[in-house]
Amino acid sequence: MSMSKYAIAALLATCSLSTTHAWAYGQGDLYTRVGVAKVEPTGGGGQLAGGEVDVDSETGTAFTLGYRFLDQWGVELLAAPQRFKHDIHLSNGVDASTKHLPPTFTLQYYPLGGSAAQVQPYIGAGVNYTRFSGEEVDAAGLSLDMDDSWGWAAQAGVDLLINDHWAANLGVWYLDINSKATVKSGSAAVDSEHVDINPIIVMGGISYRF
Repeated sequence: MSMSKYAIAALLATCSLSTTHAWAYGQGDLYTRVGVAKVEPTGGGGQLAGGEVDVDSETGTAFTLGYRFLDQWGVELLAAPQRFKHDIHLSNGVDASTKHLPPTFTLQYYPLGGSAAQVQPYIGAGVNYTRFSGEEVDAAGLSLDMDDSWGWAAQAGVDLLINDHWAANLGVWYLDINSKATVKSGSAAVDSEHVDINPIIVMGGISYRF
């Protein structure tokens, strides 16, 4: 076989592979994404009980549920099967902790939606609701109460399609989380201030389209 015939054969094989990988990706897709998420606070904390607030990062499992109502537009809900726990350190030597759930709803735009592109990036914007619970303080006689938070959210991510159902996924969120934190001695408030958490969430995992 001549070199030209080899080239033609290779081209036909490539076209055949491309056809095999031309997976539909767009309107009507219902999917879930599951992965490991790191929640990294960026808000610089604030002042509380006479000390600067420093909130530690936390890592856990998270998942999303999404639906594409058009080729390039969809909605997604970020959730988690467990509460994320953050240790809180005050510069005056007092330590505390809190747990929270940060469900986040975003409207998404997929610039390559409806095409056969194997790499599918997306961006999104929406709203976040964070519910705090399980607050603890390591100082005798003191307790901590943190109000729930509503704020905006931004999102970016990419799917690398593997086949009709599976994809590798990387997603990033920025959440506007600002809570009113109150330190109490018994039932009396010692101090009450707004604490900025404003985390960046990075999640790597897999996506499955039903």
